[in-house]
Amino acid sequence: MTDPTRRGGDPKQIAFNLFEMNCVGHISHGLWTHPENNRHRFNELDFWVEEAKLLEEGLFDAVFLADVIGAYDGYRDGPETALRESVQIPCNDPLLVIPAMAAATRRLGFAATFSTTYEPPFAFARRASTLDHLTNGRFGWNVVTSYLPNAARNFGLPDEVEHATRYQIADEYLDVLYKLWEGSWDEDAVRQDRERHVYTDPTRVRPINHEGRWFRVAGPHLSQPSPQRTPVLFQAGSSAPGRAFAGKHAEAIFVAGRDFATVRANVADVRRQAAEHGRDPGDVKAFAMAVVIVGRTRAEAERKAEEYERFSRAEGYLAHAGGGGVDLAAYPPETPMSEVLAAEKAAGRDRSLRTRFYGMDGTVADALREVTRFDRPPFFAIGTPTEVADAIELWVRETDLDGFNLRQFLTPGTAEDFVELVVPELQNRGLYRTKYEEDTLRERLFGPGRNRLPASHPGARYRGGAGLPAAFG
Repeated sequence: MTDPTRRGGDPKQIAFNLFEMNCVGHISHGLWTHPENNRHRFNELDFWVEEAKLLEEGLFDAVFLADVIGAYDGYRDGPETALRESVQIPCNDPLLVIPAMAAATRRLGFAATFSTTYEPPFAFARRASTLDHLTNGRFGWNVVTSYLPNAARNFGLPDEVEHATRYQIADEYLDVLYKLWEGSWDEDAVRQDRERHVYTDPTRVRPINHEGRWFRVAGPHLSQPSPQRTPVLFQAGSSAPGRAFAGKHAEAIFVAGRDFATVRANVADVRRQAAEHGRDPGDVKAFAMAVVIVGRTRAEAERKAEEYERFSRAEGYLAHAGGGGVDLAAYPPETPMSEVLAAEKAAGRDRSLRTRFYGMDGTVADALREVTRFDRPPFFAIGTPTEVADAIELWVRETDLDGFNLRQFLTPGTAEDFVELVVPELQNRGLYRTKYEEDTLRERLFGPGRNRLPASHPGARYRGGAGLPAAFG
C-alpha cells in the first residue's frame, strides 16, 4: 500500500483545526467544572482573541465552530437536563466572534456552521461574503441541514423537516448562493473611478432571478466579490443523502467510523461520488475528530485522562444524545441492562437503546460509564509526544485522511498541550508546517493560487454570468 504520509517522496503535512463552539459545553460534558477550564468565559471577546492568538502561534489551519439552533430536549421530555449540564446551551452565534479573532491574527482560518433549512439564502450570502472580506479570504462554511426538533419549532414549524427533503432544500440553497457569489458580479465590476463618478460598473453586475421549488431570489448580490468568492465548503453528513450532497458540493468532509477500514471506505465513497459529478477527487479533503491527551511522560498523560473521566457527566452525554427516550439515571446502578431494555421495550421507549450502548449486557452503572467514554477507537491517542505523533501518523496512513478536528477537554489547556508538545514532534517528522505560506483558507487546503472554486465544481458554472440574466445598464 502506498504510504499517504509520503506522497511524491515528501511527507504529507497533516491539517489540524480546533473543534470549537460558542458555548460552555460543546462535546466534553461536565468538564466545564474543571478548575483549569475557562469555558465560562465564552461570552467575553478576550476569550476568543486569546484562543485565536494561541492557534496561530501553533500554526493551526483553522478554528472550526460548530453550532445548533435548538435545545436538546429529547431526554426526559424537556431541556432541563441540557440547561443544568450546559449541553450546548447557552449558545451564541458562531459567526459573530470571527471578526474579532481575524483582527488578532493574520493567517489562521475560520470555519463556521450555518444551517440551510430555516434561514433564507440571500441574507446568508451577504453575511458570508462580509466575513470573507473581513478575514481576507480565511472564511469557510460548514454546511448543515439541522436535525433538532426544537430547531424546527423555533422557526415556526411543527416538527423537523424530513431528512431527504432537508437535503433537497440544501441543494437548491447552494445553487442560489453560487449564482450570487460566483455569477452576480464580474471580477472587474468595481471601478472606483473618481473622475467619472463610477464606483461600480452596472454593466458588470446582474440579477439572478432564481425561481425554484424552495426559493425565489431576484438579486443582485449586495457584496462585491470577496477574496474567495465562495467560502471553503465543509460538510459532515454521513448518511447516504449526506454523502451524495458532499460528493457534489463539499471541498472538505468530516467522516467517522469505528475502525480504519470504515473510515477509509467512507472517504473513498465521497471522493468517488465527487468524480461522478465531474470533479477531481483530490478536490475533497477528509477530516475526522481526534482525541489527543498528551503529557511529557505517559504517567502525566494518564493522570490527565483520569481527571477528565472524573469530571465527565453521564447526564450531559445522555441529554446530548437524546437518551434514546430512556432515563437511565432513574434505575438503580446495579440494575442489569437486560432488565432495563425489557422494561423500556414494554413501555415503547427502547428506540435502539442497545445500539446506542454498543450491545452491552452489563449494568446501568456500566452503561453510564460507557456514555462518558472518550477513548473509543480509532482516533484516540494518549501518551508522550512521540507516542501521540506515532498514532497520528498511523491514522493518516491507514485511512487516507488529510487532517483532524482536535476535541477539547480544557480551554485553553488542550490546545496549549498540543501546540507545546505535539506540534514540534510532528514538525520534526515533516508532517506539520513550520510557517504559514498561503493567504486564503482554500489555498491552505489546496495549494498556492487556488483561492477560488476549481472550474469542475458545480458552483463555477455561473462564472461570468453564464446561465444568468443580462447585466444591468
